[in-house]
Amino acid sequence: MSYRQELEKYRDLDEDEILSTLTEEELRKLENELEELDPDNALLPAGLRQKDQTKKTPTGPFKRDDLLDHLEKQAKELKDREELVPYTGEKRGKTWVPKQQPIDPVLENVTLEPELEEALANASDAELCDIAAILGMHTLMSNQQYYEALASSTIVNKEGLNSVIKPTQYKPVPDEEPNSTDIEETLERVKRNDPNLEEVNLNNIRNIPIPTLKSYAEAMKNNSYVKKLSIVGTRSSDPVALALADMLKVNGTLTSLNVESNFISGSGILALIEALQYNTSLIELKIDNQSQPLGNKVEMEIASMLEKNSSLLKFGYHFTQQGPRLRASNAMMNNNDLVRKRRLADLDGPIYPKCRSGV
Repeated sequence: MSYRQELEKYRDLDEDEILSTLTEEELRKLENELEELDPDNALLPAGLRQKDQTKKTPTGPFKRDDLLDHLEKQAKELKDREELVPYTGEKRGKTWVPKQQPIDPVLENVTLEPELEEALANASDAELCDIAAILGMHTLMSNQQYYEALASSTIVNKEGLNSVIKPTQYKPVPDEEPNSTDIEETLERVKRNDPNLEEVNLNNIRNIPIPTLKSYAEAMKNNSYVKKLSIVGTRSSDPVALALADMLKVNGTLTSLNVESNFISGSGILALIEALQYNTSLIELKIDNQSQPLGNKVEMEIASMLEKNSSLLKFGYHFTQQGPRLRASNAMMNNNDLVRKRRLADLDGPIYPKCRSGV
């Protein structure tokens, strides 16, 4: 049974009835669990995201609708403040009159030959449109009409300059199909070290619980076949990043890890990159597009850690500062150069540095 089918049995449950039977301690534990699952409360309406931090005992039952009605009634009964200067409708100042554009004297003196004057006077709108295109007056027509008139030797625009501009027809692009990965089945295959499973793709599956993602990281510690792990857009947070960092310290098979478009903060990102000093198999790491910027200090620490690493070849992150961006780019170039030298050394034997001419 798939993960989505398992959720169908909870569709008809009455959440209010279940919450009314919980004690205060159980409600507090539930609130902590929900805060870990959804740190930014993006699934709640905007008016309900504020966390209750008061310690006072309630004087009565909370009725939200009654409170809104009371606030609305109080706002209507509040009298408007009297204006210091009453409005009388009197107009002050001068009425603005737009200035007439002066006529260019050069244009007034422009005269054409009698044959051209007669030809232009008898030209149709379609012919004037083609003439405008030839003269470069592209503002009088759409781009499509302009380029068609230039590319053809015959009149293309039959309706002239007053034709209705139609948009360019684009080919419809179908929406991307949802990720069909079975979460529970894939997790079991990772745990039992299935040799046929070399790539785990959980991208854009937003309802994966945080404990399940932690289980994936724990199962990857003993897996020796999965080479690519991607959890883009899964609402992963720092606990998932810390679990993946612990996994990277012991895993020697994974070559690509992608955690882009999630809710991982600077501490979680630093934990991932710090774990690379214990890992020599990972050659690609993507961490870009998190919910909050990492900051200059974190970027400098990332660049410093990348300079100490010699196995990572691809690093997916857009630095906001030029300094750490150049340092990280140079570190990746040096690592790729080392790989190139090792490959040449395996093919041709030891490599000696080239000497300059005349030495």
